[in-house]
Amino acid sequence: MEQIGKISAIIRHPVKSLSGEQVESTKLMAYGVYGDRSHTFLEENRYHTATQNPKMVGYSAAFDGEESAQQFPRVLITAPDGRTFYWDDEACLDEFQELAGKPLKKEVYAPENVPLGAIEEEHILIVNEASVKALEEETGKPIDWRRFRPNLVVSLINGTPFSEEQLAGKRLQIGSTEIEIVRPCERCSIINIDPVSTGIDPLVLKTVYQKHGNIFGMYAAVRKAGVISVNDKILAAGERQS
Repeated sequence: MEQIGKISAIIRHPVKSLSGEQVESTKLMAYGVYGDRSHTFLEENRYHTATQNPKMVGYSAAFDGEESAQQFPRVLITAPDGRTFYWDDEACLDEFQELAGKPLKKEVYAPENVPLGAIEEEHILIVNEASVKALEEETGKPIDWRRFRPNLVVSLINGTPFSEEQLAGKRLQIGSTEIEIVRPCERCSIINIDPVSTGIDPLVLKTVYQKHGNIFGMYAAVRKAGVISVNDKILAAGERQS
């Protein structure tokens, strides 16, 4: 199999719409990265997200403990001002209800089955480092790849921006896992939110829309679960099986 790149970063978001954590190694489950979007806030039985409340992105969430198949580790949340609290603390719900200005509920899924709707439209979102750099040149501004909320940041050997789009239909082997690149990711206003300041910059989405048909990054589906690590080689394993 031909090596086409390597994994530069692995990111999971234990709480949907909060900033996530970078990990050196993790399990790739049938639904995606272990624990990704496993904890969610609901309003009137629908997901409460950064689309409605951009300030959620200013909070970060990370697992505090070892990965387990029986239950998720506790989730530690860090507020923009440095305060910390756990997902299961009463203060957590109070904090986000005040931020939202409305009643919310919390929901947690099981480690073996986080539903696709919570995760997004596919199991994994991949962003190419070269494409981020190209977007910086197009906007004339530094771009933090975290605003695209990827699970995998990749460095492709060809170094060509947006060449990840040519991988649609390909199966890739990473570590002990196998994924299939399914389709491009159409973007929404969440990418306008700065992941540090939570300020809004419409130029980001405007540029992606005008120059790239509103596409940035690729969705992938897990075909074989296993373990992935930073610096793992990305190997082209073949075409989609019909």
